[in-house]
Amino acid sequence: MPSPAVETAQKRVSEEMTGMSFLEHLEELRRRIIHSFLYVVGGFGVCWWFHERIFAIMQKPIMSALASHHLDQKLVYLNPTDPFNMYLKISFLAGIFVASPFVLYQVWAFIAPGLYRNERRYVLPFMFSTVGLFLAGGYFGYKMVYPAALDFLITFSGQFTPMITVGEYTDLFLTIIAGLGIVFEMPILVFFLALMGILSAGWMWRNFRYSILVIFIIAAIITPTTDIMNMCIFAAPMIVLYLMSIGIAWFVHPTQRKKRAGQSSS
Repeated sequence: MPSPAVETAQKRVSEEMTGMSFLEHLEELRRRIIHSFLYVVGGFGVCWWFHERIFAIMQKPIMSALASHHLDQKLVYLNPTDPFNMYLKISFLAGIFVASPFVLYQVWAFIAPGLYRNERRYVLPFMFSTVGLFLAGGYFGYKMVYPAALDFLITFSGQFTPMITVGEYTDLFLTIIAGLGIVFEMPILVFFLALMGILSAGWMWRNFRYSILVIFIIAAIITPTTDIMNMCIFAAPMIVLYLMSIGIAWFVHPTQRKKRAGQSSS
């Protein structure tokens, strides 16, 4: 028979984890989505005001690569609407990033009712780690991966004269930078899956060798070049993040959370 202290702790845990009905969950989800959409629209408006400065930062890698190969440092466009559409695209994506702290708070507010009371204080670490990981991934791509990829591609095509359009360059830039930013969010994805009990640290460790294979496949898809070096540059941080995610999965798994909740309530 459990002791009175244990029964009291279990009762407190069950009270803390009391959930809403299905319709209440849907209504809460709808409200959070509407708020997130409004934040993104606001972020888009702010970034549209600075769209030329944003693109000036974006084009620095290609300008440096062209200058190092003594080529004309100028991008072109084939359709009169290309520059306008490009500015819309980068303003929208930059707006998502600017609004991301507010959107992430909406995500946290939606999942918070399913957390134990002592876990709800992790809202700030959750938001900072999510934005920080995306920033780290984007910075890693901007400073290391993208310049190396551009240099390889231009060197490989040395017998031709490049005519790079603003639209194609923007698509390539966003694919790599946003792709690496999303890849660096692996610990956050593992956090949610482990939080719901779908994933466990033991399962991730047992399937480590298969995960390495999947990581290199993803790296081969994301990287714009065919050389092994760039693929390894992509894969290396993903392997480190996977190992970090194993610890996160262990920490937030329902089994460990119940133990900590019981200890804090006793």
